[in-house]
Amino acid sequence: MVYHNLKALIKGIRACKTVADERALIQQESAAIRASFREEDSYARHNNIAKLLYIHMLGSPAHFGQIECLKLVASPRFSDKRLGYLGIMLLLDESQEVLTLVTNSLKNDMNHANMYAVGLALCTFANIASEEMSRDLVNEIEKLLGSSNTYIRKKAALCALRVIKKVPELTDHFIAKAKNLLTDRNHGVLLTAITLVIDMVQAEPACLEEFRGAVPLLVKHLKSLVTTGYSPEHDVSGITDPFLQVKILRLLRLLGKGDVQASEIMNDILAQVATNTDSTKNVGNSILYETVLTVLEIEADSGLRVMAINILGKFLSNRDNNIRYVALNTLNKVVSIDTNAVQRHRNTILDCLRDGDISIRRRALELSYALVNEQNVRVLIRELLAFLEVADNEFKLGMTTQISLAAERFAPNKRWHIDTVLRTLKLAGNYVREDILAAFIRLVAHTPELQGYTASRLYHALQADISQESLTLAATWIIGEYSDILVEGGLVDEEQPTSVADVQIIDLTTSILDSPYANYLTRQYVFAAITKIASRPTTSTAQQERIHAILAQYTTNLELEIQQRAVEFASLFNLGDIRSGVLERMPPPEIKATITGVVSENKPVGSTRRGIEADLLGDDLSPAPSAPVASTPAIQQSNHDLLAEIFGSSDVSPSPAPPAASPPPPANPQRKAVDDILGLFGPSGTTPASAASTPPAAFPPASGPSLFDAAPAPAPAAPAAPKLPSYTAYDKNGLLIQLTPKPGQPGQVSILARFQVKGSSAATGLSFQVAVPKTQQLQMLPMSSPDVLPGKTETQQMRIIAPPGSNVKLRLRVSYSVDGQACQDQVDFAGFPPGLTNGS
Repeated sequence: MVYHNLKALIKGIRACKTVADERALIQQESAAIRASFREEDSYARHNNIAKLLYIHMLGSPAHFGQIECLKLVASPRFSDKRLGYLGIMLLLDESQEVLTLVTNSLKNDMNHANMYAVGLALCTFANIASEEMSRDLVNEIEKLLGSSNTYIRKKAALCALRVIKKVPELTDHFIAKAKNLLTDRNHGVLLTAITLVIDMVQAEPACLEEFRGAVPLLVKHLKSLVTTGYSPEHDVSGITDPFLQVKILRLLRLLGKGDVQASEIMNDILAQVATNTDSTKNVGNSILYETVLTVLEIEADSGLRVMAINILGKFLSNRDNNIRYVALNTLNKVVSIDTNAVQRHRNTILDCLRDGDISIRRRALELSYALVNEQNVRVLIRELLAFLEVADNEFKLGMTTQISLAAERFAPNKRWHIDTVLRTLKLAGNYVREDILAAFIRLVAHTPELQGYTASRLYHALQADISQESLTLAATWIIGEYSDILVEGGLVDEEQPTSVADVQIIDLTTSILDSPYANYLTRQYVFAAITKIASRPTTSTAQQERIHAILAQYTTNLELEIQQRAVEFASLFNLGDIRSGVLERMPPPEIKATITGVVSENKPVGSTRRGIEADLLGDDLSPAPSAPVASTPAIQQSNHDLLAEIFGSSDVSPSPAPPAASPPPPANPQRKAVDDILGLFGPSGTTPASAASTPPAAFPPASGPSLFDAAPAPAPAAPAAPKLPSYTAYDKNGLLIQLTPKPGQPGQVSILARFQVKGSSAATGLSFQVAVPKTQQLQMLPMSSPDVLPGKTETQQMRIIAPPGSNVKLRLRVSYSVDGQACQDQVDFAGFPPGLTNGS
């Protein structure tokens, strides 16, 4: 059945009961339309194109009607032109070759006597114009921009916008015309003209100077819109043409950026817009928001900036979630510009932490971090800790990091800093980064006045809850290290110290071993802790024997790491006097930069008489003045290096020298202990990796990548011509590994590893692993090939990020097969010249 018009076709399609029936009807009608096109029936062409466009809207093929649309455009009838141009816009795009046939029709219709025909041509050009068409018709567009008809000028401005986007170098054609359009009083023409100028300025920054002279004119237009009375034609919710106001503000923002004179001209009108715009309607809020962005972008007065931030603060109390989100997002960007003005809205921002919308909570949280300073650190950290208690798990890792960072930077004293981290560990111990825990242990080690206090607080915390992993690790390490202080001084966190016996400490520590929350890492910490407790003079002989028996039980454990630790620590009990030297209290770790900055060793200690609650609530304690805290004397340089090598620590940087006022401890007992341990465990260069790894509780948690824990990551391309020579790092079993360093930016070194075989046997299944000291980071690309054939060179690229001035040291582990025989080796390489990390 053939349908004679569009109405009949729509009725027939709607009458179809199934999709199959509809498809069959469309195919039948499409065939009839194609047959009609072949008959060149001009009378039916209009109806056929109308039906074809409806079929196209339903998703069926209609491309065969493109040429017929061109024939309709050439018709003298306006109705045919309108339908033809509609078909061209729907069925054609700028990639179609047929589009070249449209250019001439557009050029003719742009010069048509009927303004509506000109409008059709301009509308079609603005939708489908290609780069070639833009070049061909740019002169017609430029001429129409000067038309006396506002309808044509408005559409021509949008066509000029299309030309600029397609061919930016044609911008110069429209500068003079655009300036004239800015003087137009018609709102439609002015709106399109400003849109055109905005794109011109963004596409060609050189146009900025051309249009800066139009700032007084734009200010005049904006003032007219703000002060004019009721205008029914342009009124939206009581505001005159908000769309035009927003466009003018955007253009002013671009013109006033970096120009003091232009900014001075627009200051008054911006203040007027900000004070006179009704904020009870969403339309007014859109204008206020654009005004705020303009004020913050230009060289505005400080008072105007404060007013803009106050508007954002008012947005925070709006019921609309979208407005609150926009305000928080904007405040996050401007908090660095005027922190004091944002601080005035601190309470409102903190209230947003309790909002039901997760996106608002996230933005409020980010803004709260930026607001922390030395004056409000107590109040804001208290609020953040309160939010941490009820926060979603996805927030907790970032929150614990940011709270620790803020406490490190702005803590009023070390006591408050320690209390804050302890509270964080209690609330979210399973979401604390390893380097945060390491920084906390370093802080305690460098604060001997608070070691007993911290151990006491952790003792009580561990009694109350052992489900938080980081809390358990910190408590185990510190109690094991300073158990003698607890036994001698008691629990000092209360008004009256409470005595505690060694058996109570050991009972609490060993209870972790049977906890359902314990894993292999916490058990290793416990083994190290109780071994150290056993070496303290405050521990009775009976408890020492008990600890020895506990370790003996785990020497046959099925978990290899736990068994290894138990065997190592149990063997120490047979060393007699040497054991006390090996297990003596750890020297304070080296003060170095971490994710939380540098440990604040120069801050006051703070009082230890009151509990954590009083200090976190912001009560200012007034302890007696105390002398600056001096670091605990470190062991001698050589002993430190040897012990680090024995236990396989990759952090082999020298420890800081002891203060001059403190004489160094005797060297002979230490040297004897170190030599004996060396004989017991063997040199680190040939120790297997599992035995060479650091006992978890013997040192603070690592703040950098652990041994062989460097995941492949993007690195710079291999240098073509290295400035430094190659260095041989490995030459055994016919395999030669050479390293070629290339310094880059300060703190970065690129290294190209080259693998070759000497002889006729290939090295297959090559695995090359690298570890760096904890103060450095390693990134590696995959190896070019794991099989090194004779006469060929395989490569692998890596990059090391290290503090400028530090030396690059590597620990290499190589495993491969030669003639079916498996080889595995581990070597330490420190043969690079100094100064690589200072940059090229």
